[in-house]
Amino acid sequence: MSRASRSRGGTSFLEFTLVGIPMIFALISTFEVGRGMWNYHAMGYAVAEGTRYASVHGVNCMLPNSCTVTVAQITQKILDAGIGLPASSLTLKFISTGGTITCLATNCLLNNSAWPSAPSNAVGSNIEIDATYPFQSAIAMFWPGAGPAVSAATVNFPASSRERIQF
Repeated sequence: MSRASRSRGGTSFLEFTLVGIPMIFALISTFEVGRGMWNYHAMGYAVAEGTRYASVHGVNCMLPNSCTVTVAQITQKILDAGIGLPASSLTLKFISTGGTITCLATNCLLNNSAWPSAPSNAVGSNIEIDATYPFQSAIAMFWPGAGPAVSAATVNFPASSRERIQF
């Protein structure tokens, strides 16, 4: 090996350090932003689907013996539509003129009370479902100067949907 090639032996390592590490950070950041966008969109869609489902199950519903829906049934619709949303961290708030019910989705699945209850289930009554999902991102672990005890940062994603009882 010539003297000139031996003197440039560390340049590959230096080039990787200066270019490779920021590129790895950019790649991880891209995946994390994409994951966050997926969760945010999925939650908004799921809450809208749950509200639509509840809005067609009012007092004048035409289905025999099954017009009323429960908090558990609506929550299951939300979880079915929200692919990838963990029920253990999704907080739901059911709002009608008859009151508000707030619970984690896992607890909402056990709530068999009718929602919206009479007289809040009359045609034209407003109902609303709000949701909050704490999204944890791994990007914070790579923040310069964060230190060794840094865990994933949490950002609360909100979603809300309002409908009128249709029938």
